Amino acid sequence: METGGGNSLPGVGPDATNRKVCYFYDSEIGNYYYGQGHPMKPHRIRMTHALLAHYGLLSHMQVYKPNPARDRDLCRFHADDYVAFLRSITPETQQDQIRALKRFNVGEDCPVFDGLYSFCQAYAGGSVGGAVKLNHGHDIAINWAGGLHHAKKCEASGFCYVNDIVLSILELLKHHERVLYVDIDIHHGDGVEEAFYTTDRVMTVSFHKFGDYFPGTGDIRDIGYGKGKYYSLNVPLDDGIDDESYQSLFRPIMGKVMEIFRPGAVVLQCGADSLSGDRNVARCWCYETGVALGIEVDDKMPPHEYYEYFGPDYTLHVAPSNMENKNSRQQLDEIRARLLDNLSTIRHAPSVQFQERPPDTEFPEPEEDQEDPDERHDPYSDMELDDSKHPEESSRKPFSNNIQNVRIKKENMDRELKDQESQKVVGDNAKAVGPMAEAVSGPKAPEITPMAIDDTGSVKVEQDSQTKMSDAAAFMHQKS
Repeated sequence: METGGGNSLPGVGPDATNRKVCYFYDSEIGNYYYGQGHPMKPHRIRMTHALLAHYGLLSHMQVYKPNPARDRDLCRFHADDYVAFLRSITPETQQDQIRALKRFNVGEDCPVFDGLYSFCQAYAGGSVGGAVKLNHGHDIAINWAGGLHHAKKCEASGFCYVNDIVLSILELLKHHERVLYVDIDIHHGDGVEEAFYTTDRVMTVSFHKFGDYFPGTGDIRDIGYGKGKYYSLNVPLDDGIDDESYQSLFRPIMGKVMEIFRPGAVVLQCGADSLSGDRNVARCWCYETGVALGIEVDDKMPPHEYYEYFGPDYTLHVAPSNMENKNSRQQLDEIRARLLDNLSTIRHAPSVQFQERPPDTEFPEPEEDQEDPDERHDPYSDMELDDSKHPEESSRKPFSNNIQNVRIKKENMDRELKDQESQKVVGDNAKAVGPMAEAVSGPKAPEITPMAIDDTGSVKVEQDSQTKMSDAAAFMHQKS
């Protein structure tokens, strides 16, 4: 990415360095293991954390350990029986639940592994916690463990079990009239698109490889339905797209989206599998964290415990591949023109009726015998430290490795808005944010019932059981 004009947010300067950024990280996340040979590797989140620590970026953020998402948090989108299944299934008991495994699409690509439910609770808790922080004054929230965009209401898909993105968007909708979702993963963000396919309060924009490729959805003709018509944008791409071609689509399309939709908050899914190579995931997320903080990180990588993974060049930036670009100029021009035309048909910043805001998601207060929520966290070894200097008290030197300025907190959601019951916020219809039971017909598969913002019915999602996905992450910011 370029500095300045290439970034949606100012890359350097006072506007960048004064942002209030929080970062969610659970030191146990890298211990979860999908199985031998499986392409989904949570260990890469730990590698990312190590890079952030040794580049000195952690000292410029508020660092939180996420509170695990509870059953009732997950059930705001997912079906009760599906959540109960995830909670109970283990590698030892899965042979006794063959029918349930098939029903919930859990198997080869979405395997049962030790600690599966705790893993889901951890990454979902980070994204929901990030949304709560945005709702209460933070500018940017980062959760590199999140972004699992394929999960459906009643089934796993594409290595994803719980859709933390949908849950975080539902939380943001409590405070914001409109939320924008942008997906740059190589795979189409089908689970999130389906969830909000019939509402104009959430616009979904996905840039992805399209064709004979998982999940097989994301055609440019999929535009939303009913009130959500034209609020789903799909940018289908072929192999080998280069930076110049990508920017020729991304900049005008996203510029028009921001002009027309005017979101109060943005959720960005930063899947790094659209880059060449595989170990480049940690590189990408480290650089993007620097962009969020307004810090230009050095290309030469500092020595750290995973240094040998980044050979032979040991640099942060990724060299372009020599893959042939199969996206012709004519194809790109046609895609851009069609999507800009679709955007021109919708009204600017759709207004919604006032409604009573649902209560904020709250996590339980820590027990007295639990660890001090203000204990510090050693970014190098995941060992707890005693020094509790607040990150805002530290100097903002870009590459400082001073771990004494890092503060870890348990994420305890404040209850300050309980006394503001009289306050009204903008809503879509008359009820709290939740799934919708209304049937959908038209260009989208008729058996899919997307998420709307009207009532608390159910969402039925039937999707191809084939699964293929690589890396995902959630990166949210509130538009100033």
